[in-house]
Amino acid sequence: MSTHRRRMPGMATLCKPAVSVPEYVITMEDTLEFAKKVHKGKPQLPLALRLIQKTGVRKRHIVQPIEKTLLHPGFEERNRIYELESKKRCPEVIENALANAGLTAQDIDAIIYVSCTGFMMPSLTAWLINTMGFRYDTRQIPIAQLGCAAGGAAINRAFDFCEAHPDSNVLIVSCELCSLCYQPVDDNVGSLLSDGLFGDAVAAAVVRGNGGTGVRLERNASYLIPNTEDWISYAVRSTGFHFQLDRRVPGTMEPLAPILRQLAADHGWNVANLDFYIIHAGGPRILDDLCKYLNVDRGMFRHSWSTLSEYGNIASAVVLEALRRLFEEDEMLPGGSGIIAGFGPGITAEMAVGSWVTDVPRSRQATPIAASATPLV
Repeated sequence: MSTHRRRMPGMATLCKPAVSVPEYVITMEDTLEFAKKVHKGKPQLPLALRLIQKTGVRKRHIVQPIEKTLLHPGFEERNRIYELESKKRCPEVIENALANAGLTAQDIDAIIYVSCTGFMMPSLTAWLINTMGFRYDTRQIPIAQLGCAAGGAAINRAFDFCEAHPDSNVLIVSCELCSLCYQPVDDNVGSLLSDGLFGDAVAAAVVRGNGGTGVRLERNASYLIPNTEDWISYAVRSTGFHFQLDRRVPGTMEPLAPILRQLAADHGWNVANLDFYIIHAGGPRILDDLCKYLNVDRGMFRHSWSTLSEYGNIASAVVLEALRRLFEEDEMLPGGSGIIAGFGPGITAEMAVGSWVTDVPRSRQATPIAASATPLV
């Protein structure tokens, strides 16, 4: 089963991400109460409540109080809030990510911006360049339609850019305000489940073409499961983006596990015997099944499980937040092998393998700012 991979020299290093979540918190208990109130008496409600309880999402962070989120002001107003909040929340996270990589805005050669929860044209990349001191010849690579897979795709495209342009540095920015896509009138089981699963977050990380501490990216691959394009999708209506989730989605790890296994094998590695796993936390079944099919101990996915429990599914930001937790654990030894995987609409998998490296950054350094995943207030 070929996915047209090639061996790559792998000099690009994915540095420590910075992540921030909004200040408004909604617990699982809150979610269940609001679901009972908004969808009272509907036959699908009991099933949805059971599924929400099984998500393992203890709490999520959202950009507005839940009472305000429940009121739908219309697509135009929601998109205005998206633009306002993304401009408010991204700069600090980006500054922290640059500091983590020992670089400044002037050192960045390309910005990859991923988001599936709002729309802007020009992309937020133009605003970032104009307001944060990036060079005016910085390449802009916005990715809007890969959903949760976009975090993995951004890492892979950053690696590809560094391979094509040696010694370049690429900034990845993920801004996912999933609560702005909540549709109170949608009451199918998939919609009700997603209302209890998704959270908001902003994340950023730098891929350095030379130097840096973190994951040295060595090989990547993409894979589309045939004829599943309608399993995860948006219906775009006058009221905005309506998330559609097929009940077969949680079963997709069975066909994807062999792809991950083959990617590792092509690199001379056994996927069941790696040192770290940064996996998209799409939901508990996704993580449980992948552990089973890869023959990996559940504890090896601990960073993904923690992200899901504390923040919910934060779409493309999941892999960056799980990676941040790996850095914070501070137990990885140089040479440790690992895999990064994001899954999303298509159904698409974006995967990479790499090794842990510790390096002294180049002489041009920013003053370190501690990255955190605490609420941005």
